[in-house]
Amino acid sequence: MYIDFDKLPDTARVWVYQADRSLTDGEVKTIQEAFQPALGQWTAHGQPLLASAKVVENRFVIVGVDEDYTLPSGCSIDASVRTVQEIGRQILVDFFDRSAAIQFADGSVQTFALPAIKSAVADGILTPETPVFNTLVKIKAELLSDWRIRAADTWLKRYFKSVIV
Repeated sequence: MYIDFDKLPDTARVWVYQADRSLTDGEVKTIQEAFQPALGQWTAHGQPLLASAKVVENRFVIVGVDEDYTLPSGCSIDASVRTVQEIGRQILVDFFDRSAAIQFADGSVQTFALPAIKSAVADGILTPETPVFNTLVKIKAELLSDWRIRAADTWLKRYFKSVIV
């Protein structure tokens, strides 16, 4: 059953899918329109899942499910991944981008692929204090409290060891 994302409990399990580019407002609308019926029919072993999805920063799709209502199964999680892949194919976006996504002071979001991270650090574009989107959040409460964190508090910290702060 589809529910508004804000109505999911803070304990809801979330998955973050990062687009490989910024999404247009039209694409965001397409994504939202595709997810509502898909999640409305989402089940685990024949039991309906209470779920939602939203697009954040025109870059991230976040899918959430209330595990206290019904636990998702491996097959149901696979089904949600296929939904994300299908939407990506329709709008020509890769939602499985694993680049580091940072936010600049002007609010813009930029990603740095693994090979470019060292250069971004050396050039001072990416610093220990740079806000980074924490795409590894597991529950809605983490999303609300730890969505943007310092780069030094993420897996990126290894790139700052040789940089004098």
